[in-house]
Amino acid sequence: MFVLPEKPAGFSEAEGYLLDARYDKENHRVVAAEILGDYPGWSFPYIPGLGERAKIIFFHVPMSWMTVIAFLVSMWFGIKYLRKKNLIDDAKSAYAAGLGLLFCILATVTGSVWAQFNWGTFWNWDPRETSIFVLLLIYGAYFTLRSAIEVDEKRARLSAVYSILAFVTVPFFIFIMPRILPGLHPGSADDVNAGPVVSSGGMDAGMRVILYSMLLGCIVLFGWLMSIQMRVFRITQKQEADDIAAAEAIS
Repeated sequence: MFVLPEKPAGFSEAEGYLLDARYDKENHRVVAAEILGDYPGWSFPYIPGLGERAKIIFFHVPMSWMTVIAFLVSMWFGIKYLRKKNLIDDAKSAYAAGLGLLFCILATVTGSVWAQFNWGTFWNWDPRETSIFVLLLIYGAYFTLRSAIEVDEKRARLSAVYSILAFVTVPFFIFIMPRILPGLHPGSADDVNAGPVVSSGGMDAGMRVILYSMLLGCIVLFGWLMSIQMRVFRITQKQEADDIAAAEAIS
């Protein structure tokens, strides 16, 4: 519920207002103390039923998309390893899968927080939640496989094949299964639209600018983290080579 002060002269025809407002906890309402201006240059539309909780979309959706991008990169370098047998490609594939798993966990956590406020519990076994849980298990098994094999070439070969097979499941669990089954998540089969991101009119231009900026930031973060991990990998490889050379020189 919004409680507005009396509009000053000249504000009666405005389509939007910039307010100085506070939340009244006792009466569960927002009270606007003063109207600061009309036709604000930047505004966030109020979404009935979601309100301020809708802003989690700027964190949750980019992390979900980055999960797909990272797993795709992991598969790509897995294919490159099978073609060229270069352990650097194996390292890139593993690091990308690790970052994909991290983004997947963050997407699950942010989604669970949103579910608590909108559905009443953190976890409901909704088709979207179930599919992401299965995806976490699939890529968790990827790292279990890697840790169980000591021979570098064998580990790289099996991991590359696994990353290819694992990514085949990603489009189904991310884009298909949650949309063909009824559920609570926006965009489910029984929803009135395809979700706020892909539906026409689901988001205004301002919201899309923020969303795509967040996605771009996540892509840059992914590239930066990959770069750091590869630098550490090369330093470790060089150190191991130097240690072997020193041991051979002593013997």
